[in-house]
Amino acid sequence: MKSTSTRPLRLAYARIAQETHAFSPVTSTLDDFRRFHWLEGDALARACGRWRAEVPGMIRNAELSGFVRAARGALGRRVELVPLLSAWAVPSGPLAADANEALRGALADGLRRAGPLDGCYLALHGAMRARGADREPEAGFLAAAREVLGPDRPLAVSYDLHGHLTPAKVDPATLTVAYRTNPHRDLASTGARAGALLARAVTGEVRPTSAWRSLPLVLGGGLTIDFLSPMRPLFRRLRALEREPRVLSTSLFMCHPFNDAPDLGWSVHATTDGDPALADAVADELADRAWAVRHEQPPEFLAPEAGIAAAREATLARRLGTVCVVDTSDVVGAGSTGENTHLVRALLEHGAGMTSYVPLRDPVAVAALWDRAPGDAVALEVGGRIDPATNPPVAVAGKLRSRATTTHFGRAVVLDLGHVQLVLTELPPLPLKPRFYGDLGLDCWRADLVVVKSFFHYRIYFLAHNRRSIPIRTRGLTDFERVLELDFADAVHPKDPVACWRPADARRRGLAPAPAARAPVAQGATA
Repeated sequence: MKSTSTRPLRLAYARIAQETHAFSPVTSTLDDFRRFHWLEGDALARACGRWRAEVPGMIRNAELSGFVRAARGALGRRVELVPLLSAWAVPSGPLAADANEALRGALADGLRRAGPLDGCYLALHGAMRARGADREPEAGFLAAAREVLGPDRPLAVSYDLHGHLTPAKVDPATLTVAYRTNPHRDLASTGARAGALLARAVTGEVRPTSAWRSLPLVLGGGLTIDFLSPMRPLFRRLRALEREPRVLSTSLFMCHPFNDAPDLGWSVHATTDGDPALADAVADELADRAWAVRHEQPPEFLAPEAGIAAAREATLARRLGTVCVVDTSDVVGAGSTGENTHLVRALLEHGAGMTSYVPLRDPVAVAALWDRAPGDAVALEVGGRIDPATNPPVAVAGKLRSRATTTHFGRAVVLDLGHVQLVLTELPPLPLKPRFYGDLGLDCWRADLVVVKSFFHYRIYFLAHNRRSIPIRTRGLTDFERVLELDFADAVHPKDPVACWRPADARRRGLAPAPAARAPVAQGATA
C-alpha cells in the first residue's frame, strides 16, 4: 500500500568506504579517513550541493550527491534528507580493530541522533577488511544500521563493483546496487539509482524482493573493462533486464582479488518488485553469463626493461602526449603501499633519453629533505621503509627541485635525477590525475613517461595526455599471482578446476542442495 502521510519522509544518508588490500603490512587507522575525507552533518549536506565538490580535489559528484538529487527529484518537498557521515580513505591495509569499532559506532550514533527515519542509504565499498576478530566491517555497519532502523524501514546500500557479497552484507539491505563501469565513472548515477529506488520503496510504490549468487571465481573477464570484450555484453544485459518493469535492479560484482575472505568470488544480485521467482531467474541467468567469461584471464604484463623499450619505440605517442606506465605491482588504487623501488631503479638504469615522472612513498626521506632549499644537491637512499624485503632501498643522487604540502598525500618533494623526476610523498601516492604532478611543478605534456599506480581510473583523467598505456610488472603486492596463494573454502577458478558454480554458491548462501537451473528471462528484456 502506498503511503498517504502528509508529513515529510525522513531519509538518512552516509558513506564509509575503503578498498582493503588484505596482504598489506600497513594497518589503516581512523586518521587515514580523517586525512582523506571526513564530513558530518551540515558540512556533508553542503558538499553534496549542486555546485559543490563532494570530495574536493578528487571527485566533484559521487554517490551521496547522486542520492541527494535523485531523492529530491522523486519526492520533492515530501522529503527531508538527513546527512550523517562521509568517511573515505585511500585504499590500503586492513582496518585496525579500534577504527572498525569507531566507524561502526559513529554510524549507529548518527542514526540514533537523527530521530525518526523512514529509510536510509549507505554508500559502502564492499571490499573492506579489518584486523582482529571482526574481519568484515561492512557487515557490522549494515547490522548497526538495521538495528537502529528496525526490521521494516527500507535500507539501500551501494557498492563498488569490486565488492564481495556475503549473506551478512545482503540480508540486512532492502536494496543493493553497484557501479556498472570500470574504470568507475558512474558514482553519482549509482547513488541516484539507489535514491530513486529508495524513494519508491518508502512510499510503498514497490516491494523489493532480492536474489543473489556467489561464484567460485576470483580472476576472469580479461581486462574487466565494461565497454570492452568480454564484459561489454554482460553489462549491456544488466541494463536490458531492467527494461522489464518488474526488475528494479541488477548488479555484477567482480570482487577485489586482494581480499582474503574464504568465500571470495564474483557475485550477482537482482531485485524485483514483489516477484521472488523472477529475482531468482534473473540472478541465475546473470551468474551463468558471468561464469561464461571466467577463462578470459588478465593479460601478461611486461618486464621493466621490455616496457621501457616499448615506450622508447613509441616515438609518436611521446611526441603527441605522454606514455602512461602502469606500475601493476604497486597499485595504490588497489591498496598497495606505493613504495615500489624496482621501477625507479629500472628507469634510472634503462630510461636515459626519456623524461620520466615517478612517485614513491618515503616519509623518512621527505622529512630529511623538507628543510633543504630547492637547487640543493642531494644523495640518499629512498624506499624500503615499510617492506624492504619486497622493495629494497635504491641510492639516488641529484638535486632538490621543489616541495609542497598536498591535500591528500601529505608533504611531498621532487628530486631531479636527470631523466627521472622522482616525487617522494609521506603518504601513499595516487597519481590518478595529471594534477598530482602539476601541483608539484611537473607538466605532464613535457614528460615522455608518466608512472601511474592504478589499473583503470587513470584512463579517465589522463585521457587528454595519454597516447599509450604500458603495464609493467616487477614484484609487489598487486601481482595477480598473490591471489593463488590464498586458501579458499571452495575450489576456486582459476586456482582450481571448477566445472560448475552452483555447489559453491549453495554452500555460501546456506542452501542445500544446490538450486536447479532456471530458464533465462525473456519477457520484456532483450540484450
